[in-house]
Amino acid sequence: MTLGSDVSRLSTNAATAAAQGLSIVVPLYNEAAGLAPLHARLSALATALKARYGLACEVVYVDDGSADATLSIARGLAATVLDVQVVSLSRNFGKEAALMAGLDHARRGAVMFMDGDGQHPPDLVEKLVGHWIDDGYDVVYTAKAHRDNESAWRRLAVHGFYALINWGARQKIPEDAGDFRLLSPRAAAALRQLPERNRFFKGLASWIGFRQIRVDYEPAPRAHGITTFSAGRLIGLSIEGLTSFSVAPLRFASLLGVLLATMAFLFGLSILWETWVSGKSVPGYPSLVVGLMTIGGVQLIMIGIVGEYIGKILSELKARPIYFVAEHSEKHADIAANAGESERTAAE
Repeated sequence: MTLGSDVSRLSTNAATAAAQGLSIVVPLYNEAAGLAPLHARLSALATALKARYGLACEVVYVDDGSADATLSIARGLAATVLDVQVVSLSRNFGKEAALMAGLDHARRGAVMFMDGDGQHPPDLVEKLVGHWIDDGYDVVYTAKAHRDNESAWRRLAVHGFYALINWGARQKIPEDAGDFRLLSPRAAAALRQLPERNRFFKGLASWIGFRQIRVDYEPAPRAHGITTFSAGRLIGLSIEGLTSFSVAPLRFASLLGVLLATMAFLFGLSILWETWVSGKSVPGYPSLVVGLMTIGGVQLIMIGIVGEYIGKILSELKARPIYFVAEHSEKHADIAANAGESERTAAE
């Protein structure tokens, strides 16, 4: 029984990369206002990549249950210089599920993930592709160059999140790294083989290893609308990431328990010492109440942490599908150029 996987046959170099091609996965949620301009920029990008590397491209738009006209606009996008797939999920499953749906439907070798809100500049894609084809990197990930425009509390929270999730981890997740990244064919194949349903793409893309390189960039302002990531949702995603990828919260709970037990032991020794030396008993009610409240609160926190992990175990055991595809359409650039656009739509 083999417990590993050999993806060496998918290794690429400058000569074979063009034959593999590039799939650009773009998850969408209520991005109707900016979808057409984004597609125009991606079409220009595909033309540049074809001219420089001979690289055939496709874009996979994954509609994650949008409530606006995103899906209808995506259906009408032209496949002039790159193939276009539109994958519509049956409801809003979340970004991680949308990324997985795009990865599953990608037909080319290398896979690139980018957001549909215009903040991930398509102009940077050519640089990422260069690191893959010219320099031989398998994972080319981007990270914010700075967080000067964010509040001190947010910067502190982000730093604390990465410090906690990387605590004791053999494979560290780079701080400030985002989902905007490129995976070589063998890295994409490795990521597809990971079986868990509670996925944290940033962590998994780092965990698979291979040659990786960081590219700093400054996100562009949103071209339209406002972000849907509120503080509460960001906290929820942080908890999901921590409990899906790391056991650091459990270690923290254990260390906190050891710390409280040590403090209780020392406090007990101090009571005995004062009783023996002065013969006076320490008044018990305030110390008893504080001790009980402290220990009770910590126990509830620990139970909550353990409950999060039990919930993840239950989710894995149920083995429910990560997503359902309600509609899938394809347009091929070569057919569109010669015989008009041909479209195949299938309900799944």
